[in-house]
Amino acid sequence: MISRRPSVFIYIHQADADFLREVLAGIEEENVSSEVFEREDADVNALAFDAAADSMMGSGIGISGVDVAMQMRGRRSGENVARLHMPSFSQCRTIGSNSARVMKKQGLRDLDPVSQG
Repeated sequence: MISRRPSVFIYIHQADADFLREVLAGIEEENVSSEVFEREDADVNALAFDAAADSMMGSGIGISGVDVAMQMRGRRSGENVARLHMPSFSQCRTIGSNSARVMKKQGLRDLDPVSQG
């Protein structure tokens, strides 16, 4: 699933629709494009790892049910930049924003520590 344009890839498996909406809003706020792909794999770590590996800019997000993970190419699977279980909408938006900020080589925004896991 390699795209020809720089985009944050989001690989999902039965993703919570509200979480996905907020992640996409965070990416959009940074004026970066995104692409969403439904996958068979339910492991949020694998989804994030594969999304980062396939994205031209090396930034990816995995969403499986109510778990959200952000990954960057070059890190091992499971060594996510962030992984949240039942995140707040604000946290989802920050994950999206941070994934876009990686592509723009900007510093990451802090996540609210609630629900980090």
